[in-house]
Amino acid sequence: MTVVKGANVFVTGGSRGIGKALVEDLYARGARKVYATARDPRSVTHPDAVPVALEVTDPASVAAAAAQAQDVTVLINNAGASVGASFLDSPVDDIRREFETNFYGPLLVARAFAPVIEANGGGHILNVHSVLSWLALGGSYSASKAALWSQTNSLRLELQPRGIAVTGLHVGYVDTDLTSGIDAPKSDPRDVASLALDGIEAGAYEVLADDISRQVKAGLAGDLAGLYPQLAE
Repeated sequence: MTVVKGANVFVTGGSRGIGKALVEDLYARGARKVYATARDPRSVTHPDAVPVALEVTDPASVAAAAAQAQDVTVLINNAGASVGASFLDSPVDDIRREFETNFYGPLLVARAFAPVIEANGGGHILNVHSVLSWLALGGSYSASKAALWSQTNSLRLELQPRGIAVTGLHVGYVDTDLTSGIDAPKSDPRDVASLALDGIEAGAYEVLADDISRQVKAGLAGDLAGLYPQLAE
């Protein structure tokens, strides 16, 4: 199990939303150093965080960030994008862009930091998924998060012999800028961050951060019409 106190942590998308809450909670738990990334590092506002410029879809940017943070033992892949493209009606480039950010981005970052974490004696990777990893209501967003879920499960097996544990975080609507236009119950990002870090410290394979994620995960064992009522019409 990974102890956050005294750890050096790298958080992608660390300037707002869940990422910002994670940075705050990491320091509250005694992390030694937290690298917080953003496309514009000036948007990182935590006074103790180390701002890092990062574009997760750019291999050169990822490599430069990893070179800057050679003391990391915990990686949190939080950065993501929501285009929500329709498979039939949206430009295919929109679908590709969603996968570049939500699937290939975390993969590039994990590949860059796995040797760093291993060289530092092992540690942990947390990937931020979504309840829509299991519920195909978000078009290309759902598909990209489902692919990330599968990637996380594969990485867990590949990285276990290298002393690196892997946790997947699933969550529904969170009260962030991304969901500001949605009228639905939302989780507090601070609550999600706290549960995520609890999961890292407990060595959990998955963290289901809200009721909807728990309900949908349980529903995967049932008939598809239970998840998609329109199929029963």
